[in-house]
Amino acid sequence: MPEIIIDPRKAFIGPGLEVKRILPFRLRRMIGPFIFMDHAGPINPSGAQASKFDVLPHPHIGLSTVTYLFSGKVTHRDSLGVEQTITPGEANWMTAGKGISHSERFEDPELFKGGELEMIQTWVALPENKEEAEPAFSNYTINSLPVITDNGLWMRLIAGEAYGMNSPVAVDSPLFYVHVVVAAGSRINLPGGHKERAMYIAKGQVEVDRYIYSEGQLLVFHKSEEPNIRAIENSTMMLLGGEPLGDRYIWWNFVSSRKERIEQAKEDWKQGRIILPPNDNHEFVPLPKDKPDSNPPAQALS
Repeated sequence: MPEIIIDPRKAFIGPGLEVKRILPFRLRRMIGPFIFMDHAGPINPSGAQASKFDVLPHPHIGLSTVTYLFSGKVTHRDSLGVEQTITPGEANWMTAGKGISHSERFEDPELFKGGELEMIQTWVALPENKEEAEPAFSNYTINSLPVITDNGLWMRLIAGEAYGMNSPVAVDSPLFYVHVVVAAGSRINLPGGHKERAMYIAKGQVEVDRYIYSEGQLLVFHKSEEPNIRAIENSTMMLLGGEPLGDRYIWWNFVSSRKERIEQAKEDWKQGRIILPPNDNHEFVPLPKDKPDSNPPAQALS
């Protein structure tokens, strides 16, 4: 049985773009180093509607963003001058460290013709000694990521170590992140060797120890649990977890082990000390207004 079941909450990123927000959750802020998870789509925009989904330039500190697409394309631009078209199956890892800004634009011509867009974005908190690292961005092509297929099971290791596979993605703490497709009736076990583990059901329906769970749910398992997972129908899952890093503060797009660092990041963004992407610097997301005893939700998809 899962230790915790997290149901998705609705969040809106820009006009009309609704996402499923999974993490953080009030009863479980993190899974290993993973502190944030959004699932956008599948959506079928048409005409000029696609451009309304753009995520304007905005800042991050203290984390790495991991963007993974099931379908569609996204154009990433950041303050390092990187411009990268993100396509399905790739691992796109941006380390914010001491501060970075970036945008995500939906410029794929196929989206304007009614193409489909679906993506998962997670944030990975950095260890305390890496929180002020130099920002960086890396794109790992689909052919560079290890894949296993066996008896109705297909798995791609996005990052970390699992099932005897090692991803080339450079990570800062022990973790695993796996895209899994399971045929109806087939079974899968969670990877071992990690203190915290979870399974997100992106599509389909699964049975775990005689209980049924559905699309959009995140199942968190105790480290001693070895669940018997069977797909009721053809299902897509994201498996994630790793070693815990300790408590983190999260405010908007900022993550840190220190409250005062969050306050500094707020002021840095207001004063323009975190620069905009040089090839996307005509607009940006302003700092949200503080409210007493509030913790604004993190910016989704970035």
